[in-house]
Amino acid sequence: MKKQRKLFCEISPLTYRISVEKGILLRHLRDCLRFVSFARERREKYLPVLVYRHGSLIRRRLGNVNMQLQENKAVNLSLAAPKISGVVIKPGQTFSFWKLVGRTSAARGYREGLTIARGAPSQGVGGGLCQFTNLIHWMVLHSELTIVEHHHHDGVDLFPDFNRTIPFGTGTSITYNYLDYRVKNNTDNTYQLVTWVDGEYLRGELRALRRQSYSYHVHAVGEHFSREADGIYRCGEVVRDKIDRRTGVVVEQQVVRRNHAKVLYDM
Repeated sequence: MKKQRKLFCEISPLTYRISVEKGILLRHLRDCLRFVSFARERREKYLPVLVYRHGSLIRRRLGNVNMQLQENKAVNLSLAAPKISGVVIKPGQTFSFWKLVGRTSAARGYREGLTIARGAPSQGVGGGLCQFTNLIHWMVLHSELTIVEHHHHDGVDLFPDFNRTIPFGTGTSITYNYLDYRVKNNTDNTYQLVTWVDGEYLRGELRALRRQSYSYHVHAVGEHFSREADGIYRCGEVVRDKIDRRTGVVVEQQVVRRNHAKVLYDM
């Protein structure tokens, strides 16, 4: 059998680093050529209307993952939260997580945290920040903002549930800067993200200048585990109900996510 040729990024750590820097540069160039208007203004004064509030437990036991990585994640989240908090997303603007947070380097105080690489737990400087975009994504799902970039840890269920408060399948995957989480404001309303760490939880609020015409309910439907030829899979759908505030009637249902994720832990 003919030996498969290695990709350039697989030759050595140096070629991997070159490939990463190339991807980062190309992303910067694409943003410049597309003339995207990014949300950058941050205000200390909060917008008057609370759209949604959520808290995410920072230290979670995830299988056999070293708890020191959870402690390091707490540090990483505390460094990133002030860079997001107060940002205003005006009509026509796009929120980009990485445009505000920037590189997560050791020189900037970030520590080794949990990451996911090729469908398996790993670790890297700045690891754990996907919990931050998970929080933002969950709040955005309850708003009229439009998600324009969202990546997911596709196809795998890595850890058993521990104090899960939101449906499986609403997570995010980010890597500086070419896997980003981005939201565009296609409404005539102005939105604002407020985020902070209180020691135990990463907390966030999505606020607006005016009240939305609709509220949203996001929930799991038909969630179950299925034994298949190559293992056990977690299946089901995540559905978002759009509700008229005046009547309480569901006017639209949207399937946000269809899950078919291979379970990688002992059940």
